[in-house]
Amino acid sequence: MCGIFGISNHKEAARLTYLGLYALQHRGEESAGIVVRHGKKIEIHKGMGLVGDVFTERDIKSLRGDLAIGHVRYSTTGSSSTKNIQPYFVRHKKDKIVIAHNGNLTNSFELRNEMEQDGSIFQTTMDSEIIAHLLARSRKSDTEENIANALSQLEGAYSLVLMLGELLIGARDIYGWRPLCLGRLDGAYVLASETCALDLIQAQYIRDIEPGEIVFIDKGNVKSINISPETLSPKARLASCIFEYIYFARPDSNIFGHNVYKTRKSLGRQLARECPADCDIVMPIPDSGNYAALGFSKECGIPFEVGMIRNHYVGRTFIQPSQFIRDFRVKVKLNPIRDVLKGKRVVIVEDSIVRGTTSKIRVKTIRESGAKEVHMRVSCPPLRFPCFYGIDFPTKKELIASRHSIDWVRDFIGADSLEYLSLEGMLKAMPLPKNHFCTACFNGDYPTKLPKKLGKGALEY
Repeated sequence: MCGIFGISNHKEAARLTYLGLYALQHRGEESAGIVVRHGKKIEIHKGMGLVGDVFTERDIKSLRGDLAIGHVRYSTTGSSSTKNIQPYFVRHKKDKIVIAHNGNLTNSFELRNEMEQDGSIFQTTMDSEIIAHLLARSRKSDTEENIANALSQLEGAYSLVLMLGELLIGARDIYGWRPLCLGRLDGAYVLASETCALDLIQAQYIRDIEPGEIVFIDKGNVKSINISPETLSPKARLASCIFEYIYFARPDSNIFGHNVYKTRKSLGRQLARECPADCDIVMPIPDSGNYAALGFSKECGIPFEVGMIRNHYVGRTFIQPSQFIRDFRVKVKLNPIRDVLKGKRVVIVEDSIVRGTTSKIRVKTIRESGAKEVHMRVSCPPLRFPCFYGIDFPTKKELIASRHSIDWVRDFIGADSLEYLSLEGMLKAMPLPKNHFCTACFNGDYPTKLPKKLGKGALEY
C-alpha cells in the first residue's frame, strides 16, 4: 500500500512531513524516508523500520528547506531492502527528480524491458523507478506536458507525490485506485494519502485529487490538468480499492470522499443482517475489526465486548514481509481477557481472512481462554483472486479461500461456524455506487489487462 506525503512553502516542511508519516504509519512499516529541498540543495534521510526509529530530533533539524516529500513503505513489488526505500531520488540534466509512489504498475515488466533494451540502467527493483526514467526520457519541453506524457504511459495503480525542481506535484491514475488528498496549512499546500495526516498537523482538507488528475503546486499556487485522454484506454472505469474501506485506511480518515469508521460500521450491520449468530457476546479482533463488530452488535442486539487486548507496540500482521514474522507477531500482538471469554458463546467479527493462519491462532487462543463456542463472521466476501494493484497477495496460492471451500476454511481455523458478507451486501454497505470500486480480489473482474510477467502464474493454484 504505502503512505505518501508532501508539503510546499513551509519553513517546517521536514517536521510536518515527519508528523504526516507518523499518521500514515499503518500504511507501511518496512521503511521510511524524507527528502527536502532548500534552494537547489537536496537533503535526504531514510532507513529501514518505523518512522520513530528512522528519524531522531537531530535528523529532523538537519533537513532544512520549505519543500518536502515523505514515504512509508509496504513492499508489493521489489524486495524489502535499503536500495528500495522511497522517496526515490535521481539527478538529471532537466532537474532533480524525487518520487513517492503508492500502488503497483501492471505494465512495469514491458516498460522496463523496453528501456533496458534501449540502454537504460536500473538501480532498484521497484516499479516506481520506471516513472523517473519516463520523466527523464520525455522529449516534451514543457513541464506539465512532460509529466502528463510520462504518466499516460503507465498502466495500473498509482498515487504519486513528486518533487521536480521547486514544484510539488500530486497525481492519481485514471482508475482512482489509491487515495490522495489536498490540504492547506497557512500559506502551505499539503498532499497526503489520507486525511488523518492533515488532521495531525492541523491542515485544512480542501478536496481529493481526482482520478486522472495532476496538480502542480508552486509555492502558494495550485494548477490542475488531466492526463492526456487520447492515450488512455476507452474501457477505463473508476476502480477505487474497496479494501481501503475494509482494512487499510485509518478509521478517522475520509477517503474517496467518505468516512472509513462509518463505512466499517455499515459493513458490520449488513453482516449481522445476512449472517446472524446465536451467541452471548460479539468481539472484534483489534483494531481493524473493531468498527464492523460495533455495527454487528448494534444490529443484532448482542453485547459488544473487548475479548482481546492489543499490544500497540507491535505492527500490523498482514502487511509484514514474511509469513514467519506474521505468525510471531500474531502471538505477541493480542492477549485474551479470560474473565470475559470464559464459558461464553463468542462471535468474532473479522475484517477479512487472507491466508488463514492468523485466524487459526486467534480461534485457538480464544478457545484456550475458556470460550464455550467460537464463531467467526467476516465483513467482506472470501478473497479468491490475487491483487496486482498494491495489496500483498499476488498469487492464488496465498489466498486460502481460492483453494478451499468455506467449510474447509472453517475447519482449518477451528471455528464452530464461519460466514462471510456477500459481494452484494458489501457493495450495498459502501458509501459510493458499486461501479466506483475494484472488486477483482473477490470476483476476478480485473479493470485492466493482467501484467504479462505475473498474470498467468499468479492465477494458478
